[in-house]
Amino acid sequence: MTSNGPFNLPRRSFLIASCICVACGRPGPLRADPQLATSEAPGFYPLMIGDYEVTVLSDGKNPLAATRMLQGDPVRIADALRDNFLAEQVETSHNSFLVNTGDKLILVDAGAGTLLGPQTGKLLGNLRAAGYRAEQVDEVYLTHMHTDHIGGLMSGDQRAFPNAVVRVDKRETDYWLSDENMRVAPAEAKRFFEASMVSLSPYREAGKLETFEAGADLVPGIQAQSAYGHTPGHTMFEVASKGEKLLLWGDVVHVAAVQFADPTVTIAYDVDRVEAEQEHWRVFDDAAKNRYMIGGAHLPFPGLGHVRNNGDKTYAFVPLN
Repeated sequence: MTSNGPFNLPRRSFLIASCICVACGRPGPLRADPQLATSEAPGFYPLMIGDYEVTVLSDGKNPLAATRMLQGDPVRIADALRDNFLAEQVETSHNSFLVNTGDKLILVDAGAGTLLGPQTGKLLGNLRAAGYRAEQVDEVYLTHMHTDHIGGLMSGDQRAFPNAVVRVDKRETDYWLSDENMRVAPAEAKRFFEASMVSLSPYREAGKLETFEAGADLVPGIQAQSAYGHTPGHTMFEVASKGEKLLLWGDVVHVAAVQFADPTVTIAYDVDRVEAEQEHWRVFDDAAKNRYMIGGAHLPFPGLGHVRNNGDKTYAFVPLN
């Protein structure tokens, strides 16, 4: 037994005594009043690709009716969801990517803004949390012009990125900004045209909308690569620096648990299902063979990882460690 000051208690007894309620002589509770979290923590994730800083920004998440929207063998789709502990509704991330080259600050996709309800529209807040301001963004590159990638271009009736030039594949603007295409589109598709016109027209009127062709070198280290099928001008962006490469592939995949294991599965949002499936095989194979990192708009946040070829016409997504 060792001495512990005037109490002359062994150390263990002293610790026990410190937990005794003085008033009643019984052990008292050692807990604080619970503090309930009323909001999510900021959603951003930075990493370096060579000399370029890439910061993944979350715009939020939405439930996706996977069994209804995915196109393929319904039994295999249901089995894949169950095997991955998922139900018919799959929580789907909305990821954008901020690339700081040192000379330019470039945002790839702008999120949904207020167009998909209260669970999205978090991009600008997360941009600020990551240490940047919207007016610092020099250019916005769009993988395509679906609502969840363009809605965040506007903040109310003002351009959310007042100093930025928006750049997008010419095939995409020719399709979605066409009054004639909207007129003949099915009723359920007209909202995509309307969202495109509301979100892009202010930039076009300000002289800040530019188009490019497939394969264009946009700035040093960033190249556009076509991945047509999901939309007529769907584009991936390759970010390369000092031998490192990250391919930002937009909507090549919506539900990782299903589509990597079965690349034949497409989604109802695909404008050309055949082309979209072909892109699955091509892009999966190239990413697996060359072992570069990919970033997906709808892969679970932060949407970064690699593709593994299982050798049996199936693939797997390996999230960044």
